[in-house]
Amino acid sequence: MAREIKKVNANPKKVVRSVGARKPKKNEATLLKQRLVKLRKESNAKEVEMNRLREEVAYKNRQLASKDVDMDSYKKTTEEKIFQLEAKVKELEEKEGRALGSHHQLES
Repeated sequence: MAREIKKVNANPKKVVRSVGARKPKKNEATLLKQRLVKLRKESNAKEVEMNRLREEVAYKNRQLASKDVDMDSYKKTTEEKIFQLEAKVKELEEKEGRALGSHHQLES
């Protein structure tokens, strides 16, 4: 009688397949590792976005601060011009009042 030589496979997954069972699922640890990698990537992406937004806010704050300085300068300049114009109006009113007063005195 001839002896049949059977090849023994050391990989249990292949043995399961050869028996006809369903494909083995990835074990839970592998799935958790994959999920962890995915969450880290998402976290890194969100951190990059958050840093970009922080930089954008800082830039806009600097622009606003610059505009505030410009507005303060404009306000001071404008207030000074208004003060000068009010002084000029008062001076002209006083001259006009004196002129009218002396004109009335001449008529009397």
